[in-house]
Amino acid sequence: MNVIELARQLGVALQADERFKTFSVAKENNDNDAELQEKIAQFNDLRRQLNIEMSKEEKDAEAMKSLDGQIKNIYGEIMTRPSMIEYNKAREAMDKLLDSVNFIITMAANGEDPMTCPEEQPHSCSGSCSTCGGCH
Repeated sequence: MNVIELARQLGVALQADERFKTFSVAKENNDNDAELQEKIAQFNDLRRQLNIEMSKEEKDAEAMKSLDGQIKNIYGEIMTRPSMIEYNKAREAMDKLLDSVNFIITMAANGEDPMTCPEEQPHSCSGSCSTCGGCH
């Protein structure tokens, strides 16, 4: 069996994992939450309006301040909706799983034993990026 075939098997295993299933349900719930989708559309429209205002030669500081306040308010409404809270929680768990898989594969590609390397990158920082595997 070659590496690509094994990667496909890994993809199947990921999709069978409870974290993926939870994430998929949370994503579908968000997609089907009409009120949430309306708020997201409003948020995107307000951001577009703010970008237009910011790109003008003669900026209207009052309009930008108003749009910024509206954006912050609707963002707060979006992020406190139960479906968005569940989605973010599920996405965080899925991201952590993918980070672990990626870390193990990277360690193996660097010659480490994939059966004994840790699931997570140690979170210590020496301050020197030359010895670092990446920040989280």
